[in-house]
Amino acid sequence: MTPAPALAATAPAAGPVRAVYPGSFDPLTAGHVSVMRRARDLFDELVVLVAVNSDKRPDVGEEERAAAVRAALPVEWTSVTVVAWSGLTSEYCRSREVAVIVRGVRNTSDLQAEHRLAAMNQSLGVPTVFLPAQPDLTRLSSTAVRALGS
Repeated sequence: MTPAPALAATAPAAGPVRAVYPGSFDPLTAGHVSVMRRARDLFDELVVLVAVNSDKRPDVGEEERAAAVRAALPVEWTSVTVVAWSGLTSEYCRSREVAVIVRGVRNTSDLQAEHRLAAMNQSLGVPTVFLPAQPDLTRLSSTAVRALGS
């Protein structure tokens, strides 16, 4: 009996890993920037997706919010891009070869809500990575910042 020929172990050509961090960013908070900083360290490219959320009523449109986010980020963050988007996050990911969705979570309520979204996105072929909020930022939310600004 002749032994089977050995198969060469070849890994698929790995390109840069792209992640997307979606949100309304109305307004951008220190918590958002913290998640971006950590995601930037984990992935080769990060797209901050300034999205439309039908449950929220922002004072300005997504293009203006995207411009505000872009202006707030350090110029040396060249691996981070900011894009306004009005469709499904999973649709954006599939059409642009984005491998993973990044979400920040502050508490168990956030985690429960985000878990439901993550399950839906996973069923559409896009996994989610959760990044817990820094302890000093767990009480900070865009809603609270808006309320304080009013």
